[in-house]
Amino acid sequence: MSSAEQLVSFIHSTPTPFHLVQEAETKLTKAGFTRLDERQAWSGGLVARGGKYFYHRNRSTIVAFTVGEKYQPGNEFKVIGAHTDSPVLKVKPISARTANGYMQVGVECYGGGLWHTWFDRDLTLAGSVIVDMGDGRFERQLVNLERPVLRIPTLCIHLQSAEERKSFGPNKETHLQPILALVGEDLNKENKSGHSSKLMKLLSEALAVEQQQIRGIELSLADTQPGQIWGADNEFLSTARLDNQVHCFTGLTALLDHSSDISDDSGVSMLVCFDHEEVGSDSIVGAGSPIMSEAISRVLGCFDPSDEMLKVTIRNSFLVSADVAHAIHPNYPDKHEKNHQPLLNSGTVIKTNNNQRYATNGETGFLIREIGRMAEAPLQEFVVKNDCPCGSTIGPIISAKTGLRTVDLGIPSLSMHSIRETMGVNDVGTNIKLFTTFYKEFGNLDKKCNFD
Repeated sequence: MSSAEQLVSFIHSTPTPFHLVQEAETKLTKAGFTRLDERQAWSGGLVARGGKYFYHRNRSTIVAFTVGEKYQPGNEFKVIGAHTDSPVLKVKPISARTANGYMQVGVECYGGGLWHTWFDRDLTLAGSVIVDMGDGRFERQLVNLERPVLRIPTLCIHLQSAEERKSFGPNKETHLQPILALVGEDLNKENKSGHSSKLMKLLSEALAVEQQQIRGIELSLADTQPGQIWGADNEFLSTARLDNQVHCFTGLTALLDHSSDISDDSGVSMLVCFDHEEVGSDSIVGAGSPIMSEAISRVLGCFDPSDEMLKVTIRNSFLVSADVAHAIHPNYPDKHEKNHQPLLNSGTVIKTNNNQRYATNGETGFLIREIGRMAEAPLQEFVVKNDCPCGSTIGPIISAKTGLRTVDLGIPSLSMHSIRETMGVNDVGTNIKLFTTFYKEFGNLDKKCNFD
């Protein structure tokens, strides 16, 4: 199976950040990684040279790393950072509602989605459920209904005014509420959970528990249509949540590849996939949290707990902030600066913004270009036009909070923030090559550079 096909399969199994972390945990465990507990001390030999480890927070952010057999305190941490979340519709805490004979589910817009793309899709529900186990314990269980249970229908053209037909502008509060069922005597009920009995019945059946055992839910809507590889030469792929599960996948694949032989590795190779990037990263599981700084200090502390050595480590370390980039659109070429027009299947994009919306600078850009040359992985450049707004990433947030040298990059895409986004098939494989080479070669490359 090609890397693009593996990506499509991976994303189909990860409808929420919870499921992504679960899938990553499965792959890491199979590869011999040991799970750590953040609530316990790691010193005393729990983390050792030649070891492979992971842990997660809230089951929506995950940290995985290897410690090279030749690692010494102060040596480099080679970090790839991505994010697990995507723009999505999330079920409200009190979601039960009926209108004109229909049972609906109240939803909240999460992030900046292209919400018109959610209309007329076969939607399901997935997420996290807190279950009362009946013996005094409470457990978090993941659920994915998989089959279509919801739909947001568009208004037929004959009932729209000329002005409405000219510009489709749905109201996010009133027009995005999906239909779950028709109202019947047995359906028009609410329980103490704040959700309809029909919704609770679907969840209880999927989890094989009683409705009253469900004590809390955190659910998102998801498209049920699997991703597809398409095009005359099968050169494109389209699926949900490419922003930014693609780099969770490529980063994880690269770390797993690298972990097969770390006998000559003198550094720590790390992957961190954060939640809540789409809403600003300021949360307990976002890039604005202490997760990144704690990951470095706790691993280093197993070998040398001094503050001085932590500062040395930070200066020797490097973060690749990986988030999807904007490919040039053939129907809107004027949206790209003429010398910076990334194309699908032409390589990973280095993102630069001197107003610090991206963290790339002269040094970090040079280093990743050299890594790309070593990997024989093509790279492209992107700078936003002066008359266009610029998005941002976890890169500037983490670099400002930790002092890590950082480069922002990503695979180019079309339809970013749509319910189905598009990428080039070849870019997935070359991005994995870039990341694998970064883990293997960064330490040696950095030692050859004198930029101070």
